[in-house]
Amino acid sequence: MTAADRGPDDEPSAHAGVTEDLLTGRTLWVILVLAAIAGAVAGFVGGAFRWVLEHTDHWRGEIVDWAHGHAAWGWLIPIAVSAVAAAAAAAIARWQPLSAGSGIQHVEAVDRGEADPPPLSVVPARFVGGLLSVGVAGMVLGREGPTVHMAAAIGAAAGRFANRAQDEVRLLQTVLSGTGVAVAFNAPISAVFFIFEEVTKTFRLREAIVTMVAVAIGVGASRLVLGNEPDFTHVGSVPTPSLTTLPIFAVFGLVVGVLGVVYNKLILVCLEGFDMVRRVPAIVKAGLIGAAVGALLFVEPVVVGGGDGLANLILAGQRFALPVVILYVAARFIAGPVSYAAGTPGGIFAPILALGALMGLIAGRITDVVVPGLHTDLTIAFALVGMSTLFASIVRAPFTGLVLVIEMTAVTTVTIPMLMSGAMAVVVASLLRSPPIYDALRVRMLRKHPPPTATYQPPPTN
Repeated sequence: MTAADRGPDDEPSAHAGVTEDLLTGRTLWVILVLAAIAGAVAGFVGGAFRWVLEHTDHWRGEIVDWAHGHAAWGWLIPIAVSAVAAAAAAAIARWQPLSAGSGIQHVEAVDRGEADPPPLSVVPARFVGGLLSVGVAGMVLGREGPTVHMAAAIGAAAGRFANRAQDEVRLLQTVLSGTGVAVAFNAPISAVFFIFEEVTKTFRLREAIVTMVAVAIGVGASRLVLGNEPDFTHVGSVPTPSLTTLPIFAVFGLVVGVLGVVYNKLILVCLEGFDMVRRVPAIVKAGLIGAAVGALLFVEPVVVGGGDGLANLILAGQRFALPVVILYVAARFIAGPVSYAAGTPGGIFAPILALGALMGLIAGRITDVVVPGLHTDLTIAFALVGMSTLFASIVRAPFTGLVLVIEMTAVTTVTIPMLMSGAMAVVVASLLRSPPIYDALRVRMLRKHPPPTATYQPPPTN
């Protein structure tokens, strides 16, 4: 890429000089050792976070079952629990502001030299706050945001502890963020794609080596805690779609691309609207959103939370009535951005994967009616393609989304439809001039909280 071709979001990383010039000889080995140590710590911390979160999800389901056994007042229990948990998570975010939201936008800002590396206090804030907001409250948020930011903070702490140069500290926080993705989804290859396609937006061999070491050690450590099963272990039969169906998947990609643009916009609108209500304390606002999520939890538990349980049901082939699926899409399409606006710890990846699976389920049903001569059930195929396609539209990292879904499901038969649909989604999102969600969140973060330096200039809006 030449200087003339580089856009505002394609700036080289702040540690470019490190990876090109300094990571040679002894320096390279020091960075590799630090990355391995930090990767192991991040793997155990992230694995523990996932383990506790899975048990918290199970506990939340038991609370709902118990509440349904007390018809007169039982509905108040999930509402109260979710409200208190969301408010407590917001209080933690008030204590450590960097723990609010996803954290990936902060990782990217640090990589570009626009912000300082995260302090180690981010780790307990993200761990406890994430368990409260995603696990206990059931907010429609993902585990990957806290996991990525915790890993990045551990990487930065390793660099500071070893008295490394600031550029090397930034490098370690960047590559360790990839370890966070790998641990969150047991998906090491997509984590490497995430670093170069989403965070740095460029590829350098020495940086790749450090990333590979950190990810390998981190995932190995997390598997000692969680085991080595893919996220979705009960995927139904997925025959390879005929090449004649590619136009159908292309149209599906265009539609999902538009929906991804709307979803991105809705996140930003909810954030701005939340900020405009200044008279209500942030903790109270988060509690009110938590109460609304608790009401949804009582009515239909699969509508809330990160969405793994819902995606598992879809991919296992469970049948849902089409009106029910449409209601699920509408509920999660709104609940996701509203949950994110609460400012509690939690990410975006996991909810959009579940939402994409729901969209694919609808597309598969429609295709069965409109094109009855296919003689192949494409429902699960469309669900898988929907997961990677919505990710491509919202995050604008199509290869990361594709590889992530393949690693999470161990299914490769829909790779070609994923490529076609993802490409169409990215094209339509770009034509509609919708910025990638983490670019938009990074710009918003820096405009609200610019770093304390006289030479700082806010990044341009797209």
